[in-house]
Amino acid sequence: MESLGILHLGAFVLAGLLLNLTPGPDLVYTSTQAGLQGTRAGWVAALGIGAGGLVHVTLGALGVSALLATSAAAFTALKLVGAAWLVWLGIRMLVARDARSAHAPAGDAAAVGHAAAPRPSAAIFRDAVLVSVLNPKVALFFLAFVPQFIDPSSPHPALAFITLGALFVANGTLVTGTVGTLAATAAASLRSHAADRGWRRAAARVSRWLPRAIGAAFVGLGLRLALAER
Repeated sequence: MESLGILHLGAFVLAGLLLNLTPGPDLVYTSTQAGLQGTRAGWVAALGIGAGGLVHVTLGALGVSALLATSAAAFTALKLVGAAWLVWLGIRMLVARDARSAHAPAGDAAAVGHAAAPRPSAAIFRDAVLVSVLNPKVALFFLAFVPQFIDPSSPHPALAFITLGALFVANGTLVTGTVGTLAATAAASLRSHAADRGWRRAAARVSRWLPRAIGAAFVGLGLRLALAER
């Protein structure tokens, strides 16, 4: 690491772990998929978020992401596309839940914790990648955060940037996947508890309204991104 001019690696890892715990679209999306479809779906989403992060790291090392920091037009264009994507994800959840609720009995315990038919892993992964890639704030974050831990006299600054960025993404994937696992466990516990205690009606009500609340949260995140400044 020293040969690459990387500074304060321990502090970088610690700061990265804390930053990855900050609530945002990545944690919301991963927790949602894990809660609705289980631990596997959560980890697929986490890997997708990580893949999107690697795209930002690569572009940052190539200097492409610097365009977003200097060009208002480029930043605004990507910001609006990303905001539209988040809003669309939220609306899709709202519409899917409403459509299913219209045909499901109010006390259907089998519906507890499931938004609709299980989504394929490929679709979960794809959406996760786009949630990350279409967020220009992630690109700007890497440009602002990572260079602080690289010696200005580093013989290989691009390689150092990629190394630290990949480490940050790896830690972030572990954090996000773990949060997803906790969400899946909590959802499974709720379904089991509801079945054991006979709380089917209350559990079904939660099952109907929780995806709506999460969908609304995605819409809110999209609107917040649309209003964000560089």
